[in-house]
Amino acid sequence: MHRLRILLLPLSWVYGFITFIRNCCFDFGILPQFIIPKKSICVGNLAVGGTGKTPHIIYLTQLLNPGRSITILSRGYGRKTNGFLLANESSTTTEIGDEPLLYYKRFTPSTNITVCENRKEGVQQIQKLFPSNEIILLDDAFQHRAVKAGKNLLITDYKSLYTDDFVMPAGNLREWKIGRKRADIVIVSKCPEELTDKQKEKIIQKLKFNAQKIYFSKIKYSHLISFGIEVQTPIENVFIVAGISNPKPLINFLSEKYTVESIQFSDHHEFTEQEIEIIHQKFDTFATQNKAIITTEKDFVRLVSSSLMKSISKYPWFYQSIEIEIDNKEAFNKYITNYVDTI
Repeated sequence: MHRLRILLLPLSWVYGFITFIRNCCFDFGILPQFIIPKKSICVGNLAVGGTGKTPHIIYLTQLLNPGRSITILSRGYGRKTNGFLLANESSTTTEIGDEPLLYYKRFTPSTNITVCENRKEGVQQIQKLFPSNEIILLDDAFQHRAVKAGKNLLITDYKSLYTDDFVMPAGNLREWKIGRKRADIVIVSKCPEELTDKQKEKIIQKLKFNAQKIYFSKIKYSHLISFGIEVQTPIENVFIVAGISNPKPLINFLSEKYTVESIQFSDHHEFTEQEIEIIHQKFDTFATQNKAIITTEKDFVRLVSSSLMKSISKYPWFYQSIEIEIDNKEAFNKYITNYVDTI
């Protein structure tokens, strides 16, 4: 794969040049930008794949709730619909995508959840529907230059910093690293539990960004939440089912507590009845007792909004809830709330 990526370098230069010219057109006003009225925060990244945007959107929503009118605007990746949609109690992942449905289940009715692939159209629809809305949180809109958010938060994975990557297709970057200059804050996500000040300093030097505006976050695993049959005995063996971009942190975490086997699918995977049957067959032969099936919260919302719950309800399914913890969170929280509350 490494040799193949080297062969793809010419294509990366072409792709990088195209994105650079496009960004210059926005920077110099050749292409127009719609400045979002009131307050808005964009959470995005330079790389494709999962850097942890979803838990950071959740963190911001929890930080700003209650007392403020908030709308989350997402593309709704993987949905089978087009245009602007407002999430409601009958919404499914095929209609709005898994992440928006996750937000809906977490935050309704205090927060409006919307999807639109055209972010400008999405913002304008939000303004019409919710004229008193105070804050828009844009999920994965860093490259959507047609709209300009009040603040841009750039997420980069601890194990795959943008400084160590290259433009697609030889690498995973959506644009050149210079794109970081549009960010107001950089968050290094998925950090290990014990990250020393010396290690942080090395990362800060590599990122070539204002050191005062770099934060570090880590995943905190919370409770297992059941959505199948109840387990009467303590769990000792778990069968992990994951349809996310990088399930390794979850597998490593659960491996410290249980005997683990896993089956992995592509990111945003829509499960079929045949796949659920195969999962249950593997689970039946996995261990004799004290066992459970554990999946992620994003996979959970896809499963419960499908027609698969009849068979799932016969097995001990759980999802692992997660939160994030931000180092120096007092300073981070103050930065965000000061921006939101300043007239």
